[in-house]
Amino acid sequence: MNTITLSIPKSIELTDEQFDRICTANRDLRFERTATGELIIMTPTGGETGRQNSEILGQLWLWNRQHELGHVFDSSTGFKLPNGANRSPDAAWIPLQTWESLNVEVRKRFLPLAPDFVVELRSLSDELKSLQEKMREYLENGTRLGWLINPENEEVEVYRFGENLQVLNRPNSLSGEPLLPGFVLDLSNIWLSKM
Repeated sequence: MNTITLSIPKSIELTDEQFDRICTANRDLRFERTATGELIIMTPTGGETGRQNSEILGQLWLWNRQHELGHVFDSSTGFKLPNGANRSPDAAWIPLQTWESLNVEVRKRFLPLAPDFVVELRSLSDELKSLQEKMREYLENGTRLGWLINPENEEVEVYRFGENLQVLNRPNSLSGEPLLPGFVLDLSNIWLSKM
């Protein structure tokens, strides 16, 4: 996914409401906002990345449907992290009790929390360093488990709160235990394009 970062002068403070209005007025684009106020514009992905992301999201959704432990969100969902950043992971999950603690009006807007679980899928145009920084930001704001999947290098970086980063070389699958009981992501269709 190609990204463009706009620096907003410190004299202009973009409020949550203004950010929401920008996103609403430009529905064909995805926006993120850093904790320092930079506005990131993300263009649509290519077909291969879209296929891979659908595979990941589909498996997570199916597991959640079977276990009914929470809610799954796609890449168009915005999360307002405690540090003030607005982020949209490629896939995310929160426990049912977290969802139920949010009132109906809050659920309609950017969710004011860090998801418990996030997945970021690196596309050809994504800078690895930026995605790694984003993964660390999720953890610093309350995410408990994150997977950075890098199809180009056939690697997965596993981020767990309170643990050291784990880098896996072309794993066949990933376990979400203990946070996501019984969830195992089959990566065979992610690595498919490299065969």
